[in-house]
Amino acid sequence: MSLPQPRDPAGPYRVSVVCLGNICRSPMAEKVLTADLERAGLSDLVEVDSSGTGDWHVGGGMDPRAASTLRVHGYLTNHTARQFEPEDLATRDLVLAMDVDNLADLRRVVDERGAELGFDASRLRLFRSFAPASGPNPEVPDPYYGGDDGFTAVLNMVEAAAKGLTGELVTRLKA
Repeated sequence: MSLPQPRDPAGPYRVSVVCLGNICRSPMAEKVLTADLERAGLSDLVEVDSSGTGDWHVGGGMDPRAASTLRVHGYLTNHTARQFEPEDLATRDLVLAMDVDNLADLRRVVDERGAELGFDASRLRLFRSFAPASGPNPEVPDPYYGGDDGFTAVLNMVEAAAKGLTGELVTRLKA
């Protein structure tokens, strides 16, 4: 899978990860991807953020179960939830949805405002599409209403996708 060209070749490549409330999946993906990029020597070349399509948790922290899962595996957990805003399209090189429902919400935003903001649909993908073997379901399921094991499963999916995306970013930006 080929990544879209950077919008600003002189600036960092900007990636945004989006889920529903920005307290579980997308902040987990943000922290894992940021750590992978740092290990790959790309922390100066790529910026990662996360947001949610909904506004229920804006200003709050990460779900305690998500934070605990990350902490146990050595990842950072500092986070303040925010909502995805259409204007985010103007500055992002790649927007990654965690599931097809959020992808559909983002596509509506791109259809309504993308042309005006210089953002086309090729910059919008499912996060897990970067996992080498995501199987028939390319979604990262929402663990919010389940137990701790759901957060561990999400972390495993996020780690696989982050490694795949980091590999592609290395190819794109260090070539």
